[in-house]
Amino acid sequence: MEESYSPNAKSDLEITPSGEVPTPRLNQTRTGIKPKAMPDPEADLTDPGLYFNRELSHLQFNVRVLEQALDEAHPLLNRLMFLLIFSSNLDEFFEIRVAGLKNQIALGDETTGADGRSPRSVLSEISQIAHEQVERQYRILNDHLIPELERQGLRFRRRGDWSEAQRDWVRNYFESEIMPVISPIGLDPSHPFPRLVNKSLNFIVELEGKDAFGREGGMAILPAPRSLPRVIALPGELCEEGFTEYVFLSSMIHAHAEEVFPGMSVRGCYQFRLTRNADLSVDPEDVSDLASALRGELLSRRYGSGVRLEVADNCPDELVDFLIRQFELSEADLYRVNGPVNLTRMMSVLGDVDRPELLYRAFTPGQPKALSKRDSVLHAMAEGDILLHHPFQSFAPVEELLREAARDPDVLAIKQTLYRTGADSPIVNALVEAAGNGKEVTVVIELRARFDEADNLALASRLQEAGAIVIYGVMAYKTHAKMMHIVRRERGELRHYAHLGTGNYHSKTAKLYTDYSLLTANPVLCADVHKVFQQLSGMGRARKIEKLLHAPFTLHERLVEMIDREAAHARKGKRAHLIIKCNSLTEPKLIQALYRASQAGVECDLIIRGMCCLRPGLPGISESIRVRSIIGRFLEHTRVFHFHNDGKPETWGSSADFMARNMFHRVETCFPLLDKKLAARVRKDLETYLVDNCQSWLLQGDGTYVKQTPGDAAPISAQETLLYAYAARA
Repeated sequence: MEESYSPNAKSDLEITPSGEVPTPRLNQTRTGIKPKAMPDPEADLTDPGLYFNRELSHLQFNVRVLEQALDEAHPLLNRLMFLLIFSSNLDEFFEIRVAGLKNQIALGDETTGADGRSPRSVLSEISQIAHEQVERQYRILNDHLIPELERQGLRFRRRGDWSEAQRDWVRNYFESEIMPVISPIGLDPSHPFPRLVNKSLNFIVELEGKDAFGREGGMAILPAPRSLPRVIALPGELCEEGFTEYVFLSSMIHAHAEEVFPGMSVRGCYQFRLTRNADLSVDPEDVSDLASALRGELLSRRYGSGVRLEVADNCPDELVDFLIRQFELSEADLYRVNGPVNLTRMMSVLGDVDRPELLYRAFTPGQPKALSKRDSVLHAMAEGDILLHHPFQSFAPVEELLREAARDPDVLAIKQTLYRTGADSPIVNALVEAAGNGKEVTVVIELRARFDEADNLALASRLQEAGAIVIYGVMAYKTHAKMMHIVRRERGELRHYAHLGTGNYHSKTAKLYTDYSLLTANPVLCADVHKVFQQLSGMGRARKIEKLLHAPFTLHERLVEMIDREAAHARKGKRAHLIIKCNSLTEPKLIQALYRASQAGVECDLIIRGMCCLRPGLPGISESIRVRSIIGRFLEHTRVFHFHNDGKPETWGSSADFMARNMFHRVETCFPLLDKKLAARVRKDLETYLVDNCQSWLLQGDGTYVKQTPGDAAPISAQETLLYAYAARA
């Protein structure tokens, strides 16, 4: 686990859109704000110059992730993990965001966002940044991480470095494991260029000589078997003493390519990978069965139009040009790489290596006293609201609540939303058990959770077979809310219990993402949750909801009102302060409300992990707005909103980000923390993030992010502090 970040790494860790190192800036916290300029009453808050581009901001977040691979405060294997996460994130960025821009250009759609940038100009800048950062990624891997891993006894053997015994083992592995499942495809009029699966590893092979049918050699495509691992551990007896050694599948195929084409000579064999458009398109007006429609779309996702071509950097130009033409791409879509084209598949090494000293220190998640004193989660909830802060506190009580409800003879009904849950889910197991025990189980499954569609279809089938009522939500609105509702008979009356969260019902991500879970038996909140479920399962309007805010109905309007309320207090000379923590801030009306608040004198602290289209620090417009991004061991995922409200503070948790899709095109919930002690605790958590000087990046008015360092002050890592505060003591 990281203790702090290295101040000496500053020059490596500050970035601009072009990858250059900017002049250091001061951290403009409340203890170091410049004198404010007078607000500009004539300012047009819709001016495109006041907004950053969404896609470029998204890309910059991924670059901040890559920066962690250089930060020696992280354990070595976790630095490798950050580099591989960058690869995975970039894959999705091209599959969805770049594909969307290309499609927009192809349709002649010149629609722009609030920033006014045309799709072509955005795509051009994305290409520039992405090429720089991909090249940099491989330099970090080859020049920093692989040598440092070797110094720690973890070696990736290149073909030229194999010993004779290792060559023999590789030959045997190739003949027994690879050769039986590999399918070479010669290119000629009867064998046209094959359809290659999205992001699959392939080789283009130059051949010389004649095959068994007398055909002259030319070119062939060799798809790597998808069933085989991309990184293979060598047997211990073949490794140098003190080393664990690995070889790449691509190296094995390179070494034995001629065996795939007997009687012919292989003049060259070069790896490549095509990234395709992977967004799904389901027209609600043309669909009568969403599940069937999605199954069809999932098949087409593997063969969408090409958006990026990665090729080994030693591939001859004529072969590269051939591939570019074949996939109807341009030179700007080509990425020559010095290493494996599918770096994400190296993730398997992290699970294979038993070197705890090279990973974050393990910890045991904590548990609130209210739960540790009770053997029943339901009984503990009946005594008062319980707040869990994952992963510092365990997600197990949420799972135990559902298991308990499934087995409790007094529980009559359970309702649950599922967005991302996992293929082998304790939550789903409990719902299946509840249905089998005769409970009324209703599950709202969002089939369109991106890249989890197949898992969710399988979960839906399993729940239906168990006897649960499965609803796919509302056709034009993704159900993104995180809610559970339990009805129990107690002393002749019905009592309601609820769970509301900022994250998903996913056991694995609950250990990696920061999120809040509220367990409550508050009658008003539970009644509101019940009404939202009725709205999702029925066709009528929701009855009046007392405390919850929910999209697409009340959430956006009320958030704007609460920001404007803070501005009104500031205009009266009262203290005004708000803290917004979420993953993305892109919705123009909310940004304009924050600009108005800043002009009125509200101190606005925004903790935005990823995309942020708001420009902070502009004189007369956003001078009292500070935007920071926290990147660390855990993925910051909590959505929490705090308003000072003239000394009557309000603190809210939410499933929604400050994005148009969350406000207008999804079903979301935003819940108040009615227990003052819990609200104060969340406020304290937020303040911990605001003083972080180890994992915090401060957004500048020109779009650059500057890594904060302790300097002469004591290092403060928010995640480390919260881990110490909430996790169980070792």
